[in-house]
Amino acid sequence: MNEAAPERNQSASLRRALAVLEHVRDHTGAGQGLSLTRLAEAVGLSKSTVLRLTAPLIDARLLERDRRTGAYRLGHGALHLGQAYLATLDLRTVAAEESHRLMTEVRETVHLVVYDAPDVVYIDKVENETNVRMASRIGSRAPVYCTAVGKAILAWQPEEDVERVVAAGMPHITRYTITEADRLRAELSRIRQRGYSVDDRENEPEVRCVAAPIFNHTDTATSAISVSGLTSRITAARVRDLGPLVAETALRISRKLGSTR
Repeated sequence: MNEAAPERNQSASLRRALAVLEHVRDHTGAGQGLSLTRLAEAVGLSKSTVLRLTAPLIDARLLERDRRTGAYRLGHGALHLGQAYLATLDLRTVAAEESHRLMTEVRETVHLVVYDAPDVVYIDKVENETNVRMASRIGSRAPVYCTAVGKAILAWQPEEDVERVVAAGMPHITRYTITEADRLRAELSRIRQRGYSVDDRENEPEVRCVAAPIFNHTDTATSAISVSGLTSRITAARVRDLGPLVAETALRISRKLGSTR
């Protein structure tokens, strides 16, 4: 007797049930659902098979079916499952692989920060040991208005946050620091357009940084990742190459955190 056959059948059923669940997840919105006919056609299964596969998903509340229309949508169990997953996430852990990959690719120091208005707080740092070491320290703070990581986050905050930063004062740190509100707002607009920010010697005289925002599961920019180095290594021309790389890294981390961007 072939004992592996029932296991294969169960595995195939599980994969099909997951395909049904994923399709409902990706194709239903607020107040909307999918009819049995549309769902069956979309996943390439008969209606009787979909009914059989969705029964345990409904029992587990991963799916629910409208009693009046028969439409399928995600159930409360999916929310609880997502919340349980998010509760296990630690930004440093989630970002670690991507941070090391980025450092290996660009051979410059990579920073990870979180937003704590009106500052950012450095929570991780991956250095290329062959380069001059950056002065930043884990746990240290820096203003948002004069750092690439800070501006990357601030560009996606509500106007009230920008106003608070301006009201708190933007003193010169170097001769390149942006200290005027209009210039800061114009810079934030450019950051939103290109997807990354640049600190061109604004916080340290001989250092350039390129950063991009990291979005959490509510698609809120709460942190950022950056590449930093001496201006002799990170030239103005190289910034244009680094920007998309940093932005892509930030996007991958964001998706791991549950962002839909």
